[in-house]
Amino acid sequence: MAKVEKDPFRCTECGWTSQKWVGRCGECQAWGSVEELAAPKKLSLVAGSVTSKATPIGDVDLSSARARATGVSELDRVLGGGLVPGAAILLAGEPGVGKSTLLLSVAAQTAAKGIPALYISGEESASQVRLRAERINAVDPQLFLASETDLGAVIAHVDAVKPELLIIDSVQTIGSSTADGSPGGVTQVREVAGALIRICKDRDITLLLVGHVTKDGSIAGPRLLEHIVDVVLQFEGERHSRLRLIRAIKNRFGASDEVGCFDLSDTGIESVLDPTGLFTSRHAEPVPGTCVTVTLEGRRPLLAEIQALVSAGRENDFGNARRVTSGLDSARTSMTLAVLELRAHIRVGGRDVYAATVGGMKMSEPAADLALALAVASAAKGLALPADLVAIGEVGLAGEIRKVSGVSRRLAEAYRLGFKRALVPTGSDVKIDGMEIVEVSRLDQALQRVKITGE
Repeated sequence: MAKVEKDPFRCTECGWTSQKWVGRCGECQAWGSVEELAAPKKLSLVAGSVTSKATPIGDVDLSSARARATGVSELDRVLGGGLVPGAAILLAGEPGVGKSTLLLSVAAQTAAKGIPALYISGEESASQVRLRAERINAVDPQLFLASETDLGAVIAHVDAVKPELLIIDSVQTIGSSTADGSPGGVTQVREVAGALIRICKDRDITLLLVGHVTKDGSIAGPRLLEHIVDVVLQFEGERHSRLRLIRAIKNRFGASDEVGCFDLSDTGIESVLDPTGLFTSRHAEPVPGTCVTVTLEGRRPLLAEIQALVSAGRENDFGNARRVTSGLDSARTSMTLAVLELRAHIRVGGRDVYAATVGGMKMSEPAADLALALAVASAAKGLALPADLVAIGEVGLAGEIRKVSGVSRRLAEAYRLGFKRALVPTGSDVKIDGMEIVEVSRLDQALQRVKITGE
């Protein structure tokens, strides 16, 4: 008799098994990921045919793997030079962030070079895409549009157009009659993406897939989707801000920590080559509660301003003070406030504290701790910090200032933009002509340097 599996159902996301089918995985809580296991097959040890003969690595032809510039400089920066023939790229982001606008612009730039590009939309009609193309000036004879939701029809368009760039917007809307489930389901997304990637790699077509995201910001669909593609890009941006960021989460052709900046407007999306000024504000006179730091987004140093507001203390307060943050990690902010009060004796207990970044920037790296502490202390005491000061450093629970990476690059960018003084952790060993660099080992020492003392 054939051997019966103990648990015939398994989750494709985490591997959890069950004796019966359920709609939601009991381990990772993913919906629609539990599938029935096929009967085990005996592995074949017979040699099969090979697609190409194995050659010495030094004799492998590199001409087919050269990157081709997209015409969008910031996207080329993130991709590592441009689009590689046969590469599969997944671009994910929230609705309305500008994914379709960016890819339509890339398709138009590619078509303008005489390279045929095919844009398949499963969410909009061809006329709707044409309206957007007219608005952003992305109309070209070599750019072909089609509105399809069936995988077979998409392959037919690829055979007819023979493009070198294929854009699918989005992979969750394309379905196949040979796969189980409805379009957007785990099985459908896996099979559709796998089929498109195989076709594009066989024909040296660059594939750009648009992916949806879940409520928590992760890419929708099976985790396998991120493994089978070559590049995974995350498109971010606040709905009420024009600034957009592309982060490389995975990149087989370049660095996986690069960041590209874009400006989204009614006339399209443009690269922002020097975005530093977007995250700082200019004040005619020094204002209490503001401090500038330098954060590293990938390999790019960006100046960012942290603003803080501390209310007056209330009598008979029992610790119900508000802590509101925007663009900063709330847990790390609360920790920094506790260290500021207990180690530097700046009273914030019983006082409402509001902390935010300028320009909608999101900062989570520890290097911004010192700037946050100085901004809150400045607001609490009503004393303004020097306008040409930047602060870089991680604040520990014992009140020490810890070293961070890339201090030389951060300070070089700050000096380029006119900042003459800097507070950095002890041991940074950085010297820049024309810039006063002060090393501090503790938070209270940093406050004394800017003439702010505790109670």
